[in-house]
Amino acid sequence: MVSVSEMAKRTNAPAGSTTPHVITRASPAGTARYMSRWQGKFVPDFFRQARSGLAVSSVALGTYLGDSDDATDALYAEAARAALANGVNTIDTAINYRCQRSERVIGRVLQDLIGEGVLRRDEVVICTKAGYVPLDGTPPASREQYEVYLRHEYLDRGVLRPSDLVGGGHAITPAFLMDQLHRSMRNLGVQSVDYFYIHNPEQQLSAIPPSELASRMRIAFEALESCVSRGEIGAYGCATWSGLRLPAGSHGHLSLYELASIATDVAGKDHHFRIVQLPINLTMSEAVRVSTQRDARGRLVHVIDAAAELGIDLVVSAPLLQGQLTHDLPDEVRELFGGSTDAQRALAFVRTLPAVLTAAVGMKHPAHVDENLSALRVA
Repeated sequence: MVSVSEMAKRTNAPAGSTTPHVITRASPAGTARYMSRWQGKFVPDFFRQARSGLAVSSVALGTYLGDSDDATDALYAEAARAALANGVNTIDTAINYRCQRSERVIGRVLQDLIGEGVLRRDEVVICTKAGYVPLDGTPPASREQYEVYLRHEYLDRGVLRPSDLVGGGHAITPAFLMDQLHRSMRNLGVQSVDYFYIHNPEQQLSAIPPSELASRMRIAFEALESCVSRGEIGAYGCATWSGLRLPAGSHGHLSLYELASIATDVAGKDHHFRIVQLPINLTMSEAVRVSTQRDARGRLVHVIDAAAELGIDLVVSAPLLQGQLTHDLPDEVRELFGGSTDAQRALAFVRTLPAVLTAAVGMKHPAHVDENLSALRVA
């Protein structure tokens, strides 16, 4: 891998430089600049163009797993520095990941690398999510302590009402989403987030009917379009777990066509509902195996086809199924996808799927970064 000091030379800035920088968000020109530094170093399709014009690395750094402690923070910091300095310009996180620690680690590393001249803010694509009430630093010791925290931090301040919450910890009201966005920007040390997801909106369906969810999503989209207008986010979408994988008409199902229709009603054809995330891997292959989406003509189609038709970028989560696909893959899979490790083969599966923009891979060590990138480098 390339060291931070070597990367600084490539950007024509000295390691340790403290040149002032403007913190904005990722831009087509900035991400193209980042991509150009790696021209010829990776396979031709390693960087892919989002519909917004951003050049996005097809492997993104995921930050979900791990304990909420200083030791895990240190591991993520090392992995983030290794990733950003070696061709990965896309970060996937969420405010609730590891009690806000994942966002804060990324923020510190990003600011360090920008200060050192290794990166510019407009070269890095930052994606985060809101929906689950995030803890702060460490988990509470009991349910009672959680209730005290929830009341002090959200209910007493008027950010949430008890009726806004589903399951005691999930909400998608505009006031909550705005609060979370601003907390995320502080955690990340940025003035704008590139992609902002509503996190698992299907969670709401455990307490409300689909018609009510549609109403809540409409109000949320209105708020997020306002955020785009103010420059606080570049675009928005939904990060899902089960919603887009479940068959049409089943409990918990999300319709990508309906979500796009809501966004069109809210902001016209130039709306900014431009991205969705769902798990796809060798075990969870519904996106390409099951036609879960019903279009306006009543046809059932795959999620990847619906996304392509609607002009929505598709991001893969859990491509390694939280480490379960890094070993003991069948011989036929190993032969089909090549690579020298099972992790590389599992990642190759999702990268070959049409309409996939990037795959968010959890990486907590520079060695994991190197393993996941090595099969994609050009010798």
